[in-house]
Amino acid sequence: MANARGSIEERLARWLLMVQDRVDSDDLRLTHFIGMMLGVRRAGVTIALNELEANGLIATARGCVTVRDRDGLEECANGLYGIPEAEFERLFA
Repeated sequence: MANARGSIEERLARWLLMVQDRVDSDDLRLTHFIGMMLGVRRAGVTIALNELEANGLIATARGCVTVRDRDGLEECANGLYGIPEAEFERLFA
């Protein structure tokens, strides 16, 4: 559902949060497959990353995204992150 209704920026914020949950680090080693994961062109991912970085939510370097403001990323995800994870936890805990 998130991929159907969210903007690229919202979906990217959600995806970065989910990756951070799994690697348990602020530094996310990522390559060009983000576009494939979101179902968008790499150029769209670059624009969304630049927007998140301009808002101070992340920092980017070659092959690495650093989460600077997790709460801000959650807010940017606009409800696509948090509620679904809580429901999953409730159902499968």
